[in-house]
Amino acid sequence: MHGSTEADGYTKPRVKDYMTRDVATVSPDDTVEEVSVRIAESEDHSGFPVCERRRVDGFVTARDLLLADDSTPIFRVMTTDLIVAHPDMKVTDAARVILRSGIQKLPVVDDAGNLVGIISNADVIRSQIERATPEKVGKLIRTLENIHSIELREERRDIQLDELTPTQGRVYADELEGRRYELEHGLAEPLVVIDNGGTLLLADGHHRVLAADRLELNEMDAYVIVIDHPIDLGMAKTAKKEGLESIADIEVVDYAKHPLVETTKRFQSDE
Repeated sequence: MHGSTEADGYTKPRVKDYMTRDVATVSPDDTVEEVSVRIAESEDHSGFPVCERRRVDGFVTARDLLLADDSTPIFRVMTTDLIVAHPDMKVTDAARVILRSGIQKLPVVDDAGNLVGIISNADVIRSQIERATPEKVGKLIRTLENIHSIELREERRDIQLDELTPTQGRVYADELEGRRYELEHGLAEPLVVIDNGGTLLLADGHHRVLAADRLELNEMDAYVIVIDHPIDLGMAKTAKKEGLESIADIEVVDYAKHPLVETTKRFQSDE
């Protein structure tokens, strides 16, 4: 399993775990004709990072070449206002950038601005398929068993969304885009639900549930932690305190207000 170990015991995939390290690049002095031929002959590339040695000066796509003369140097047509990723960035954050911007690939640069890889939307999809949800569920079961001195069992079943009680009061709009993409392509991981004597508490998957609701889906696959005899759960108290009775009570916050903690920088060439 790919990923960097986190303090909570399971892995959070990083860009460096999924990026392609052997990156095909072009030079700023290459001509439009030369790069057009490379794109035409390639099955995998519709564009290239433009590099002077390993420093990324820009990115060029087939679209940039359409109206240019064959002899025009690439530095005159390339895009220099770049979005790049850092190797230690979470793959989920790179996914949000790719989905929100509509670009197909993100160059990955180190702290010195040197190209160390590239990550594509296909790499992001691969990372999503490999996420370790069973480990999350196992950790939650162990925590609940230790706190309440009980034995729990786990089931896998479909859950009706209108029967769920959320335990999180807000979600971010940009994350809904990523979850919607996963649902539309059959890539969404199951929800994590606690069945507390018949009350279904949503422990993990609030963004997925709202995205599913917007797609007019009525049920979702879930890992269900079953508590046969109801107990007093802290997350149930939190839900009640915040007035959370159904998924309609979850607030959607615009992504511009998201407390970003990762480095995703807009990068302007000095040339």
